[in-house]
Order: sequence, then C-alpha cells, then structure tokens
Amino acid sequence: MTVSAYAERLSDWRKSLEDLKLFVAPAFRRVEQRRTADAFIDGLLSGAERKTGWMLSEEAGFDKPYRIQSLLGRSSWSADALCDLVRKYAVDTLGDPEGVLVVDETGFLKKGEHSVGVARQYSGTAGRIENCQIGVFASYASRWGHALIDRQLYLPKAWAENPGRRAKVHVPEDVEFATKPQMAREMVSRLLDEGIPCAFVLADAVYGSDSGFRRMLEQRGQSYVLAVRSTHTLRLVEDGHFIQTDPATLIEELGAKTWQAHAAGEGAKGPRLYEWARLSIGKQSKDGFVTWVLARRSRHDPTSVTYYFAYAPASTTLAELAAAAGLRWTIEECFLRAKDDLGLDHCEARSWHGWHRHMSLVMAVGAFLTKLSAEQRRGLFGKPNKTSPRASPST
Repeated sequence: MTVSAYAERLSDWRKSLEDLKLFVAPAFRRVEQRRTADAFIDGLLSGAERKTGWMLSEEAGFDKPYRIQSLLGRSSWSADALCDLVRKYAVDTLGDPEGVLVVDETGFLKKGEHSVGVARQYSGTAGRIENCQIGVFASYASRWGHALIDRQLYLPKAWAENPGRRAKVHVPEDVEFATKPQMAREMVSRLLDEGIPCAFVLADAVYGSDSGFRRMLEQRGQSYVLAVRSTHTLRLVEDGHFIQTDPATLIEELGAKTWQAHAAGEGAKGPRLYEWARLSIGKQSKDGFVTWVLARRSRHDPTSVTYYFAYAPASTTLAELAAAAGLRWTIEECFLRAKDDLGLDHCEARSWHGWHRHMSLVMAVGAFLTKLSAEQRRGLFGKPNKTSPRASPST
C-alpha cells in the first residue's frame, strides 16, 4: 500500500462516522433524538475532558445541557434496540469463525447512594470494596479487533428487593436480582442464539467457577476456556471411588516434561510467552468434547500459576487453548479505551435506562473506532472487507 493510499484510507473516517450514525438511527423514534444522538457521538469523539451533559453540550454548541440530559433521561427510546444495532455493526465488522466471546465486569465509582445499583461492593477496577456500580459486559474479539457488544447493570439485593428505590430510578418490573454469573449465563446464551460466530467463550474465575455457566455452554456444545481459582473443589471418580481435589493439586502432580512454552497472544513487546500444561478430567462426551484442567505458568516465576477449565473437541491442541486463554485480555483493553478516551465511566444519569443508554452510545463509538482499525488491518493484509456469515443488509 502506498503512502497516499494509506492517507486516503485514514481520511475516510468522516464518511464512516456518518455511516455509523445512519446505521444506529432506527433506534431513535424522532428526528430530534437522532440529531441529539449524533451530537452525543461527536462529543464522545471530541477532546472534552469529561463526557458529561454540560461538556457534551458545549462541544455541540448548545446553550444548556437540556437536550443531552433529555436523551439519556426523559425522552422515549430503547437502549436495548440501540445495543442490538451496535452489536450487529461490530460483529459484521469483526465476525470470524475463530472469533471469541469474552465476559467480564467493570466498576464505576460513585458518590452518594441515589444512582441506580450503587452500593458498597467489591470493584475489580479499584481492587477493593468501594461505593460503586458494577456492569457486566460482553465483548467480541477476532483477528480484526475487539469491541464491547452487550452490557447490563448489576442490581444488588438492596436495590432489587426495595420497591421504593426501584421506582425512583425506573427499574423495569421484569428485572429481578441475579448474580453476575447468572447475568453472564443469560447474556451469552442470548448472543449465541443470535448466531454470532464463536470458537470459544472466555471469562475470569468469577464466571468460570460457576457450574451453571459451564453447564449451559457444554449443553450447547460450545467450547470455552474459563479461569478458576486454584482451590476450586473438584470431585472426580477414580477406580470406582469419589475423590476430592483441586486444580492446583492436579497440576502439581504432572511431570516437568508436561509443560510446554506457548504464546498467549501478542503483547507490547512481542509474543507473551508462558509455560502451559493440561490434564483431561472425566470422560469424553458423546459429541467428542473433552474437559481439561489447564494451567499457565510464568517463565520467570514458577510459583505464579493461573488455572482454567477448558472444554473443546478432543482434537484441540494445547497451543490452541493457550491462544484462546490469552484473548481474555481484549475485554480489559475495551474497558480501558472506553473509559480513558470515550467516557464510559462519566455517566451522570441516575436511572436504569439512563445508564444503559449512556453505555450503549459509548459502545457505538467504540465499535466505530474498531471498524476503522479493522479496515486498515484488512487493507494492510491485502484482503477484502468480508462481513460475518450472519451479516444482513442494514435497514
């Protein structure tokens, strides 16, 4: 590719942005809503330090923040309809048979107690118990890039079981208390039902330790690599007897020759190399799937070991499992970019629908940036921009 062609490709971003706005326009019922949403999207891409109502209004040239605040609060439109469009936009760009779904949560620090779902709870973002909201998200990653494609606010019991608090922030009547793994189970099941091409489902130990989440994936014949704690209780049958053990104990019993060096994806300084080992547990399923305990060990610190449950066809190699496990970091990068650059954590709306609207609009801009990057990758690799097998013309 010549320098002029590369520069021309970069200059197409304005047309691509207009295409995004047209793509998500059906989510908004009125022309005024669409215009305000366009201004909101432009503001998220601006250099505004905070993506709040006042700041975005100033970027748009509005005298007051009423229109931006109304878009998130008082106006009538479906955040879920927008999220569905964002997901289609992202998967049409990134869809690949070797793509993966990643589930994780992220925290949003808050002051006060009136914003929906806010409570004193553990936040992995802060690494401690904080006054915050927690959102469960799903992302999609393939060779072309990665983007957030679904989201839902976690509603603690103190909120879910308090009708007065629910009413003030307009929590829908059909939303009941659910644990984060239960939320992830429903979310991933819905995404797989949509036909998103997915080679593996990935998640950390919060979700990997949940037997219901693993069982749902196994019943669907869906491969996964899910992190688990080293002390996770395992009950196995050996010589007709039940034995109780854990991943750390099983892996410790493996010989030194079992460990193999494999890359867990690309890092800032090249391939991220670790030592890997696996041990099959249980019998092979009727459809040819095997469950393994998988372990990743630091090459510099042998005491630093991460454990996983992996479920995949028996022909799956250790290198393939290692590569899949390494893709879990992509959702962390999605969170980092969305918070640092696009204001994912700048939401001031207190209501249920306000939170989901803000997240969906930010996700739309994140998907747009991912599409620009994906198109550049395809251009550099000399391949045409092929859409996902599930893609259909936009309406």
